[in-house]
Amino acid sequence: MLFGNQRARKGELSSPARFVSFALMKRTASTIVAILFSASASFAELPDSFADNIAAIQAIGSEGAGNKEATTAWQAIAKADGEAILPLLQAMEAASPVSKNMLRSAVEVISENELAAGKKLPVDSLGTFVLNTSGSPQARRFAFDLLSQVDSAGARKLVPGFINDPAVSLRREAVTGVMIAGKAQLEKDKDAAAKLYREALNAARDVDQIDEITKTLRELGQEVNLPKHFGFLMDWKLIGPFDNSERAGYDTVFPPENEIKLDATYDGKGTAKVKWVAFTSADEYGMIDFNKPFTSMKEVVGYAHTEFEAAEAGPAELRLGCKNAWKIWFNGELIFARDEYHRGARIDQYILPIRLSKGTNTILVKACQNETDESWTVQWEFQLRICDSTGTAILATNRKKAVVAPPAKKK
Repeated sequence: MLFGNQRARKGELSSPARFVSFALMKRTASTIVAILFSASASFAELPDSFADNIAAIQAIGSEGAGNKEATTAWQAIAKADGEAILPLLQAMEAASPVSKNMLRSAVEVISENELAAGKKLPVDSLGTFVLNTSGSPQARRFAFDLLSQVDSAGARKLVPGFINDPAVSLRREAVTGVMIAGKAQLEKDKDAAAKLYREALNAARDVDQIDEITKTLRELGQEVNLPKHFGFLMDWKLIGPFDNSERAGYDTVFPPENEIKLDATYDGKGTAKVKWVAFTSADEYGMIDFNKPFTSMKEVVGYAHTEFEAAEAGPAELRLGCKNAWKIWFNGELIFARDEYHRGARIDQYILPIRLSKGTNTILVKACQNETDESWTVQWEFQLRICDSTGTAILATNRKKAVVAPPAKKK
């Protein structure tokens, strides 16, 4: 399932495109009820139909199933008073993107009506909700925005505590504060400024902030290892070119899809014999460029293979940027594919949930180049990193120390 905006490769990050299996999106009725009634104290002040109306909104299915019932339920909920705000925010935890938007809009309407009537929003409850780091990041951010609207001073006091928050949008607020403090020290105490900017970098997850902080740290004579900060995988074995004439290579099963034999030689495109070659990226944003070992080519397929040694098992995300058609296998399982060419490559363009096994994990990427010969289609490359749900890098125990070139100037 895809939702959100895509991100610029070396620019600002907005919401990434996330690919989530339908199994991960399902919520059982018992789970929904448990979450809803965790706010039983708030529900006590509300009509008996309130929980049923929330459940109707939660039940919206794919392709608009249940939309009529949800719309009726929304109209009833939107007439509630301020006591409904907290349970509606809590209900967002078990919500699909569509349901979450409906619940959010209900809170907006209720809040506007309460303020227009001269009533107060539940400031203490909003603050408590924001500070609960186990809650939905989107709901917590929304609650923070509501709190800022009615108690800006109180909201500002919460910001420094967001420096390591799992909600990236809240963390960004704290990072901004540290950056401002660092900037204020630049002319007074460069060592103090460097310390503050380093603190900001360690917490930053948005590319625009990371770029600005890195620039300042380097101007202060500080080293910054961006590949390590992001967690880009830099060391790969590459093989190619295989044939992609008439774009048939995307669905063709070439030998690397059946076996990984790093000492093998195969028939490639035309009369070429192909074998695996070692490749280490020197790009600060982790681009694995097939054109470098194989030269610029069209109508070709290349494969990249690497091993990731995980210190422990657990959930993680593969985050890929690629403007070519691609497929990706994790531990031998095809986890996603996209047959689309030259729509742009962006950091965290595709986010794929995985589960790391302790020890060796294998990754295989197939990247296809088409026949288009315009200058903006020469790229045959991808970037890949492994991180947690906040974008914090998960580093392999077999990771080599990266040697990177100076960052290219942005156009």
